[in-house]
Amino acid sequence: MPKMRFLLPLLAIMLLLPSVALASGHPAFPKTLELYWVIPFVCILLSIAICPLAVPHFWHHHFGKVAIFWGLAFLVPATFVFGFELVSFYAVETILLEYLPFIILLLSLFTAAGGIRLKGTLVGTPAVNTGLLAFGTIIASWIGTTGAAMLLIRPLIRANKHRKYQVHQIVFFIFLVANIGGSLTPLGDPPLFLGFLKGVSFFWTTVHLFVKTAFISIILLVIYFLLDTVLYKKEGSPRPAASENANAEKLGLDGKINLLFVACIVGLVLMSGSWNPGVTFHVYGIPVELQNVTRDICLLLVVFLSMKFTSKQCRELNDFNWEPIAEVAKLFIGIFLSMIPALVILRAGTEGSLASLISMVTDPATGEPLNYMYFWMTGILSSFLDNAPTYLVFFNTAGGDAQYLMHHVGTLSAISAGAVFMGAVTYIGNAPNFMVRSIAENSGIKMPSFFGYMVWSVGILWPVFILTTFIFFL
Repeated sequence: MPKMRFLLPLLAIMLLLPSVALASGHPAFPKTLELYWVIPFVCILLSIAICPLAVPHFWHHHFGKVAIFWGLAFLVPATFVFGFELVSFYAVETILLEYLPFIILLLSLFTAAGGIRLKGTLVGTPAVNTGLLAFGTIIASWIGTTGAAMLLIRPLIRANKHRKYQVHQIVFFIFLVANIGGSLTPLGDPPLFLGFLKGVSFFWTTVHLFVKTAFISIILLVIYFLLDTVLYKKEGSPRPAASENANAEKLGLDGKINLLFVACIVGLVLMSGSWNPGVTFHVYGIPVELQNVTRDICLLLVVFLSMKFTSKQCRELNDFNWEPIAEVAKLFIGIFLSMIPALVILRAGTEGSLASLISMVTDPATGEPLNYMYFWMTGILSSFLDNAPTYLVFFNTAGGDAQYLMHHVGTLSAISAGAVFMGAVTYIGNAPNFMVRSIAENSGIKMPSFFGYMVWSVGILWPVFILTTFIFFL
C-alpha cells in the first residue's frame, strides 16, 4: 500500500480540534479576501514547475514536505489574522469533504485498473497507437478519465518500448484519455458529476457535448497520427527485437476480476449521487453525509479486494507500483490546502477580489451570458484550480438552476466543456495527468517539465479550442 504516513499529523490535528458550532452557520472568510493570500498556491505551482529541473535530487526526496510547507504557509498566517477556529474549520472541511474523497477515489481506480493487464504483443505503430488513444477516449466517459488512463497507459508504454520518440504519445494520451474523453457523462469527470448532483440530467452532456467532443477528438487524433507517422519514419520504422517476439503472448486480459471492481467503483460513485438517506454526521461542526461515508468505506474495501484477488505476478508484469498515487497524494494535500483562499475568492463572485473576471462572462449592455467567455474563463481557471469547484462557481454565476440551464444549452455546454477540456492544459488540471506523467517517468520516459508540458498543450490545444469557440460558442 502507498505510504501516506504524512497524513497522520493532519488526522491527529482533526481529532484535537474543538467542535465548531453550526448554530451561526458555516463560518466564512470575508468575501473581500485579498489576492495576496493566493501567494502560497502560486508558490506551490512554481515549485512543481521549477524544482524538478533546478534541484531534482532535493525535489525527488522532499516534494511531500515542500507541498505541506506551502499549505502551512497559508494556514499559519491566516490563523493569526482570522483566528484558529475559522482556519481550522476550513482546513478540516477541505481534508474531510474534498481531499480524502478525492484521493480515496483515485486510489481505488488506480488499484483496480492497475490490476488489469492487457496481454499480447502490441507493436507501437502509428495506427496501433492512434487506435489505443481513440479507444481510451471513448471509454473515459464510462469508467472515468482516471480509470481509462490507468487501464491503458501501461499497454501504450509497453507497445512503444522499442521507439525512440515517446513523449508525444504520453502528451496526447493526457489530452484525450485523461481529459477530453471524459466529457460525455457524469462518470467521466468530477465537474459533470457535480452538475448531475445539482439536477443536470445524466445524458445531458452526452447529447449536447457529443459533437464538440468528437470534433476536438478527431482533430487531435489526426494531428497525433500525422506526428507519430513522421517520427516513426524518422526512427526508421523500427520493430521490436526478435527476442521480444519470441516471448509473444496471445492478446487477452489478465486480472479480469478487476473489471468487476472498476464497475463497482462506478456504481458506488453513482450511488453516492442518487441515494440520499438524509443521515448526516457532524464531525467538529462539519456535515458528513452517510452516502459519502458509505461510498468511501466501500471504495477502500474495493482496494483491499483488488489486491487480494489479483495475482502478484499480474501486477509485476503490469509494472504496477505505488509511486504515482503516493506522489499525487503528497502533492495534492498541499495544493488543496493552499488553494483554499483562491476558491474563497472565486466563490465570492462579483463581491470578491476577482469580481472583474467573474463579470466578464456577462454582456454589460444586455445582461445576457457570453458563452465564449464562460468556456474560456471556466477552462483557464480549471487548468490551475480544482475544476469541480470552478465548474460550480460558474454554474452558480449562470443562475444555478439546472432546469433553467439545461434549456440554455450554449451556456451550460460552455461551462461543462471548459471545465473538462481545459483540464488537459496543465499537469494539475486533472488528477490523472499527474499519475500518467509519474507512470511514464517510472518507465524511463523523460517527460516535459510543468512549463514544458504547457508549451505542448497551449501550442496544440489552444488553437483547437479557439476554433471550437468560433464554431460552437459564438
